Amino acid sequence: MPRPDHPGQPLLFLLGPTAVGKTDLALALAEEFGCEIVGVDSMQIYRHLDIGTAKPSLVERGRVPHHLIDYIWPDEEFSAARFVADCQTAIGQIRARGRVPLLAGGTGLYFKSLEQGLFTMIEIPPLVRQGLREELAARGREELHRELAAQDQESAARIHVNDTHRLLRALEIIRATGQSWSRLLAAHQAEKLRRGGERILKIGLRRERGELYRRIETRVEGMLKAGLLTEVENLLQMGYTDKLRPMQSLGYRHMLAFLAGELDWRETGETLARDTRRYAKRQLTWFGAETEICWFHPRQEAEIKALAAAFLNQGS
Repeated sequence: MPRPDHPGQPLLFLLGPTAVGKTDLALALAEEFGCEIVGVDSMQIYRHLDIGTAKPSLVERGRVPHHLIDYIWPDEEFSAARFVADCQTAIGQIRARGRVPLLAGGTGLYFKSLEQGLFTMIEIPPLVRQGLREELAARGREELHRELAAQDQESAARIHVNDTHRLLRALEIIRATGQSWSRLLAAHQAEKLRRGGERILKIGLRRERGELYRRIETRVEGMLKAGLLTEVENLLQMGYTDKLRPMQSLGYRHMLAFLAGELDWRETGETLARDTRRYAKRQLTWFGAETEICWFHPRQEAEIKALAAAFLNQGS
């Protein structure tokens, strides 16, 4: 096992769409290779949101230590930047125990943010963000792009004037930090080279679309039978409002629509299944753009374990 302070230590990523079978395989890999699991899921972080997030059960979490699951309150602020910071802390603690971090989940943005580091997740004060949006409406993209060119010529050269999102992001960084995006990016890349980076094995799980959709239908039926509606009613009774971000996520917003009389029970189940299928499709599109993922069917457990063993033995 590499020393905790050795650069280029291994990280295992296990990713894929919802309902594909990540939980079972993560447990199998963790038990085989002495891993601890770090959740990479933007909804499983919340306490009291159990059924609708398909959170690993207490029994499953008892088999292998889990991190970043069930650890913040539904009304607590959370961001990709905080995920990166908390995840880096968890990885350090796991390695200090001589174990391997296994990052498992389906939130592509969190995986990407962790790889790129905290740089891309610089927190922007709300007043800065709101002010720039007001300036965009008043001044227009062209004028803001000229401002960017005067302060960060390199970023202006790679950001098209019509790319509003990245244009605002570049100006937000300047106003929040006093430094240009390009300068911070160069410093970040230099730091990554100095540290030697991480060795990452990315294992992706996928199934034939019809098979995945049938599993989604089964999962939705199971959630409804397990009491997803009661879970949402309990959250409301605890004072968590329907405006909170987790309450607007898959499953929870559907139960709220039922409680509001916007959907009958049959429509609620059908709409939840449909929206979950659409979410899985978006996840596959996101991960499909990643060229370093080694894709497997969940039934290929032996092949996955052989690949992981070869990878982990590289550093021993």
